[in-house]
Amino acid sequence: MQFVHYPLITLSIFVLALVYLRLATKYKIIDKPNERSSHSIPTIRGGGIVFFLSVLIFFLINDFQYPFFVAGVSLMAIISFVDDIVTLSARFRLIFQLVGVGLLLFEAGFLVPPYAVALLILVATIGFTNIYNFMDGINGITGMYSLAVLTGFLVLNFKFSIVPIDLIIIPMLSVVVFGYFNFRKKARFFAGDVGSISMAMIVVFLALLFFKKLAAPILLLLFVVYLLDGGLTLIRRLINGENIFEPHRSHLYQRMVQETSLSHLQVSGVFAAVQLLMIIPVMLSIEKDWKIQTIVLLTCLIVLTVAYLIVYRKMNLKAKV
Repeated sequence: MQFVHYPLITLSIFVLALVYLRLATKYKIIDKPNERSSHSIPTIRGGGIVFFLSVLIFFLINDFQYPFFVAGVSLMAIISFVDDIVTLSARFRLIFQLVGVGLLLFEAGFLVPPYAVALLILVATIGFTNIYNFMDGINGITGMYSLAVLTGFLVLNFKFSIVPIDLIIIPMLSVVVFGYFNFRKKARFFAGDVGSISMAMIVVFLALLFFKKLAAPILLLLFVVYLLDGGLTLIRRLINGENIFEPHRSHLYQRMVQETSLSHLQVSGVFAAVQLLMIIPVMLSIEKDWKIQTIVLLTCLIVLTVAYLIVYRKMNLKAKV
């Protein structure tokens, strides 16, 4: 792919976004605010369909590369889009998630013996895609954070050439287009499940391909911020005896919006900026042996966890005032 084609691809995605906006308005695919929402006016949902469309564009212009990955993303995107329109049961969605993620793992070469490890990776991947979905709760966060994560993979890919560059840049272009409609005080549309799940599948697929080639534990830092907020929130809710399957507003990014004067976009920018900073320890240690990488990884995890706990405690104190 020549770089000169990227403006045309961006324009194509933009036109598709406008078409979706019109259709969604006509058919009332709208997210109505409730007591758990971080927005106050009805807003079009499902705008993240452009992330899925970016995968199809990559597939069409790159000689139909990674067909099982594209099939998996397509399956997940379709069921997620349906869920955006009519709420589906968790069990029904899980069936599609198992098949969709299974196709992704097969494409990446991870559905091989020992199958216990493959099963563990399958469960972890489904867990991460759902965390990515749960973190999509305020304007800008899915788009900004995804740009930060994809930037990390792009920087590494320039150094090691793991995947076709289009697999990273075209989704980034779709995020830029999405951002035009979403990075606002009053968004024109939200990503919806179709957007967050599609992007999660893209990120997971890239992560698996990079892990397979580099066998570097430090790569975990490329998407660690969502893992921490999602994982620590889950642990805290379990400790408090809460139903983890019920919607809530207890993620750190949600508490920051509720208890500080920061806007949605500012909070989203903070999360994206922290994730961008993680590129530095990754690049500094990626060619070191696994022991050094593990030390760097654990150090970063400890620092981020302590910072998370301090900020969360401050949010709780503010809420009690």
